[in-house]
Amino acid sequence: MTAAAERTQDANLAGDILAIAREQVLERGVGLAEEQVLAVLRLADDRLDDLLALAHDVRMRWCGPEVEVEGIVSLKTGGCPEDCHFCSQSGRFPTPVRSAWLDIPGLVKAARQTKATGATEFCIVAAVRGPDKRLLSQVRDGVKAIREDGNDIQIACSLGMLTQEQVDELVAMGVHRYNHNLETARSNFANVVTTHSWEERWDTLRMVAEAGMEVCSGGILGMGETEEQRAEFAVQLAELDPHEVPMNFLIPQPGTPYEDHEPIGGREALKIVAAFRLAMPRTMLRFAGGRELTLGDLGAEKGMLGGVNAIIVGNYLTNLGRPAQQDLDMLEGLKMPIKAISDTI
Repeated sequence: MTAAAERTQDANLAGDILAIAREQVLERGVGLAEEQVLAVLRLADDRLDDLLALAHDVRMRWCGPEVEVEGIVSLKTGGCPEDCHFCSQSGRFPTPVRSAWLDIPGLVKAARQTKATGATEFCIVAAVRGPDKRLLSQVRDGVKAIREDGNDIQIACSLGMLTQEQVDELVAMGVHRYNHNLETARSNFANVVTTHSWEERWDTLRMVAEAGMEVCSGGILGMGETEEQRAEFAVQLAELDPHEVPMNFLIPQPGTPYEDHEPIGGREALKIVAAFRLAMPRTMLRFAGGRELTLGDLGAEKGMLGGVNAIIVGNYLTNLGRPAQQDLDMLEGLKMPIKAISDTI
């Protein structure tokens, strides 16, 4: 096919893609393929409102109106040996973040405060390649202390790459969901991280799924990836079939290789969110880090009406978020009910 014919084909697909998605995704619940996601990402800006409306319809049909609210806390901050180029917690870069541990009373307090916001999910995060015996012991003691505090909030963890034995330990502790982001498309991963591979992350997520834990995996948009790689990433996540996909947008961190990256624009970010919803109609899409910088208040509301059905409230690991009450007020104004804690835990 000639270059001119390819451009014509792309233009025709872009012109019809929302009609195709309405029949394929909204009516049949079948996510878009890679070339279809790319056509969505290439839609003209004047189609954005139509795209967001369709993504919202897909979310409502296949996920329902409820929003899952989550809080996160860093158990072990900084000093990570990996070289993830976006991360201020890497010990390889001259960032302001220093290594620190949160004690068990601090962890219990954070879980209590998270539950008080109405959140149903509390994620314990550590900046490590993977957990050692000390870290797993801290997590075990922390989960036990949270339960002894009378807190029934669901507990998730994000502790890096795991062995099968460590997966089994977390299951035994009662951890119901595990976060390990693929971060970016497989073809772009080596530009973002060199100290481990995309395949190592994938292997951890497969073990987590096979052990019966819920899988949480997403990434960061705006790290220099192409539109083609964004489409690639969306369908790779769809293949993983995660319960949840966190949608992060790059916050350029001082001292990291990405400190001078220009954040992506709000309209571009909303288009990405909607495209990911059309690739994964039944998956929980969660607004996570960077949405305040990229979208602002109005953009967050448009995102919640454009396919998103979960949100992190409060602060992130090394960056401030919005006050939790602002997000809760936003959800109330949008008449979106907060998901209740499951009766099965």
